[in-house]
Amino acid sequence: MAGGRLGSFFPFSYFRSVFQGGQREIEIGAHTIRSHGAAVARNHMHDWMILVILVVIEVILFVIHPFYRFVGKDMMDDLKYPLKDNTVPVWAVPVSSTPFVSQGIVQFSLPNFHALHVLVTMYAVLLPIVVFLLIYLRRRDVYDLHHAVLGLLFAVLITGVITDSIKNAVGRPRPDFFWRCFPDGVEVYDRWGDAICHGKDSDIKEGHKSFPSGHTSWSFAGLGFLSLYLSGKIQAFDRRGHVAKLCIVFLPLLVASLVGISRVDDYWHHWQDVFAGGILGLVVATFCYCQFFPPPYHEQGWGPYAYFKALEELRGNSNGAGPANVQYHQNPTRGPNGETFTAAFAVDQDSNATFDELESGRR
Repeated sequence: MAGGRLGSFFPFSYFRSVFQGGQREIEIGAHTIRSHGAAVARNHMHDWMILVILVVIEVILFVIHPFYRFVGKDMMDDLKYPLKDNTVPVWAVPVSSTPFVSQGIVQFSLPNFHALHVLVTMYAVLLPIVVFLLIYLRRRDVYDLHHAVLGLLFAVLITGVITDSIKNAVGRPRPDFFWRCFPDGVEVYDRWGDAICHGKDSDIKEGHKSFPSGHTSWSFAGLGFLSLYLSGKIQAFDRRGHVAKLCIVFLPLLVASLVGISRVDDYWHHWQDVFAGGILGLVVATFCYCQFFPPPYHEQGWGPYAYFKALEELRGNSNGAGPANVQYHQNPTRGPNGETFTAAFAVDQDSNATFDELESGRR
């Protein structure tokens, strides 16, 4: 009895229906990687080519020198924060060749800074892809998997290109710029009062890349996309008031926020850098998500546009000839908010699967 009341407040059964398998069902819109994966990829061949171009642009932006902004002696008062190593969670050990462990925290020396880009890829790209794969194993919808991965990669790469372009153009000094410029503490300025740095070239170059924060923008691009994806899948905005769903939606955003805070704590960024990076990543993620999926609050927000387009195309053929053991049905279903609409299904006569969950988003 108590368990029944608890279930009415927390939609655990709904969450299980998203990630767990169910009865054997054959829908017109359910296409697997083996049957339709190559065709879907070919249909978006130009999109994948654009991704490759974005990677090349990102590499070029990363290699070129940023604008070396004038840094006067009076400006150094705000740029004398200690030059600290980056701190990374212990599970990121494999991404660095020479880490050392101290009190459960893996720290990277300054020359290994770029290993952190691999770390960002791990939690901002690979983690969402793992979630996409788990949902694919449940739904067997190659449209959903392909478009989720493609949208995620576009979000991260577009964010990276915009972020590094702004970094190079602005050339804002980092909070620890003084010690990058004068590692021995001896200040040298020219006759105009501009700093004449005698530190390592790589440290000085990175010292002019403060605005905006790349780690923050990438984190909010990847994890923000994941948050939108999950909110659509679990129908977080179905007007039923299940706050537990919002906890799942906010979790990726919390992780991205903590990444941004760590950049300020390590004195690699000013708070304005982190704030701008977070807004930038989240905005790009939203645009990329809406290219492939309806808004999360939409009644069909649990699936990609291509999935419903396939249903519409096959609905027109539902009255044609089909396999001997398959029947075609026009099945009126009711959405999560009580709305009624019709979708076409091909049902295996040997299967006991039900399709009410398909259009209601409980698959």
